[in-house]
Amino acid sequence: MQVWTPAKLNLFLEVLSRRDDGFHEIETLICPIGLYDTLTFEDAPAGHFDFSSAWAADEDCSVEVPQGADNTVVRALTLLRQAAGTDRAATVRLLKRIPAAAGLAGGSSDAAAALVAANRVWQLNWPRERLAEIAAAVGSDVPFFLGRGPAVCRGRGERIEQVEAPRLDFVVVHPPAGLSTAEVYRACRPAARPQTAAALVAAWQAGRLSDVGKRLHNGLQAAARTLADAIGRLETEFAKFNLLGHAMSGSGSSYFGLCRSRRQAGRIAALLRSRGLGRAFTVSSVAGPESQRMSA
Repeated sequence: MQVWTPAKLNLFLEVLSRRDDGFHEIETLICPIGLYDTLTFEDAPAGHFDFSSAWAADEDCSVEVPQGADNTVVRALTLLRQAAGTDRAATVRLLKRIPAAAGLAGGSSDAAAALVAANRVWQLNWPRERLAEIAAAVGSDVPFFLGRGPAVCRGRGERIEQVEAPRLDFVVVHPPAGLSTAEVYRACRPAARPQTAAALVAAWQAGRLSDVGKRLHNGLQAAARTLADAIGRLETEFAKFNLLGHAMSGSGSSYFGLCRSRRQAGRIAALLRSRGLGRAFTVSSVAGPESQRMSA
């Protein structure tokens, strides 16, 4: 089975409190976008997983993808195999296009794809809710990618409410330097007067894109700015364009702008590339079957 598994943007992210387990209580509106890794999963005799990964030829990324037990795909499959009480194994090949340490959740998306593929190929036939328990043990963003399309996620990210809304067009910049999620969360302070995603969701569903742009929010952005000069520079550069709004995605370091059209997104991406800010590209939101493409 081959799975094309998407990246994401956080259109809204509020840090509510620190939990007793060391994680943070959050509320976030996550939007899958049309930038994909490709995971190929083939059943194998009982034994160890044969896993390898590589960057696509047209990607210029110096970040080395973790291998073996350190990779989220291998961790997800190991936990699933243990929970299912099976000795099934697999040969897994991962072609990376989603930048790492970028707030785009490539590793989480890959892990979810591996769970979906194994569930089908190993004929476990687990419902999504049961797979989500394994996904949550792998990482906070992983359960989101078991769904289809945008969603509001709460708790650590495991409580998911799907959202149906029209397509959005974005320009995204991934600066050369990445950010550690753990370091950004350590540097952040929970909001004293927390916002909710409700108003943004309502505006998006009603097609009021100017209101969507005004309500983009990331409660981690101030902390990320203290750790990476690139965040402040991206804020300044994006503010020079006639965008509907702009914000950092996740814990960074990717930064995005909400555009009025694909054409505007392409024009601004070209200008941002010329300013040496990092890799600039255009994407649109995806929903339904498009969010995670699968073929046998």
